[in-house]
Amino acid sequence: MPSTQNAPRDEELMRQVAEGSAEALGLLHRRFARLIFRLAVQTLDRAAAEDLVQDVFLVVWRNAGRFDPERGTVRAWILQIAHFRLLNELRRRSRQPEIVPDPEGLLLAGFPTGDPGPAETAWQRHRRAVLQSALDSLPPPQREALGLAFLDDLSHEQVAAELGLPLGTAKTRIRAGLQKLRGTLGPRGAALVALCLLAALGIRYRSEHATLARYDRALSMVTSSDSVNLRLAPVPETPQETHARYRGRPGVATAVVTFSHFPPAPAGQTYQAWVRHGATWTSLGTVEPDAGGSARLIAEDPTLAALPDSLEVTLEPRTGSAAPSGPVVVAWVP
Repeated sequence: MPSTQNAPRDEELMRQVAEGSAEALGLLHRRFARLIFRLAVQTLDRAAAEDLVQDVFLVVWRNAGRFDPERGTVRAWILQIAHFRLLNELRRRSRQPEIVPDPEGLLLAGFPTGDPGPAETAWQRHRRAVLQSALDSLPPPQREALGLAFLDDLSHEQVAAELGLPLGTAKTRIRAGLQKLRGTLGPRGAALVALCLLAALGIRYRSEHATLARYDRALSMVTSSDSVNLRLAPVPETPQETHARYRGRPGVATAVVTFSHFPPAPAGQTYQAWVRHGATWTSLGTVEPDAGGSARLIAEDPTLAALPDSLEVTLEPRTGSAAPSGPVVVAWVP
């Protein structure tokens, strides 16, 4: 384990972030994401708390150059951003901020009480503008293919069918478009575009483990020409529109799972995704579908470098299971 004495100081990491270092942002994320999540989850549900962590670090990424060490520490600055956005979210939901325990003295007081709606709306517009500007810079064929793949969440096969192209050509356009974005915008801009693209896909992340590098790995995997897209079909007892898709790539230990038209899980239960290699089942994680029955997750595990022998989503206790034990909802078997 690296010595903390040799670890870069927060101020140095912030300077590197201002210069465009995604690695430095990842280090700051590891230092502060859990703390922000613990504060947020006291007044928000888990999914909203995770989204808030994502938003905080996007703000840090966008405004790192404005940090002034003479006005306070990096820790205080990031917590101030988090606390203000938490108040924004509570007000947006027409809720009064709740007083929460603060044994470490981390919450900051004295924030303005005016209507934060325009600020929240402006930030959402900014993120959409970043994504749209990045896509507009591409040649029309690449822009069209990327738009269908990300904004409409179509598989490579569906993109090819929609555009009337051979499958290989559709994959090449998607991959070339992503590479052009990275080459044109540089590492800082490309990292932000990667975040926006995955946000457009609706992918949330577990704040305790997520980093910008994880986002980039998932994005690279789903746009690779040799990635696979496997459909998990409903079992006889499941509504016919309920299904899931598994996206993986040989040799890459990352998978993205998309859930569609899932009914709400019964009280005390959750949906859990599984992948089987031989006789061994590996959990990909648990999800709580939104009001439309949709959810997505990013999973990383060394076993995912090999294509699965089978896949399934089961109903498990809310805390999750170490192995599939509940009823199967959807499944894929070659």
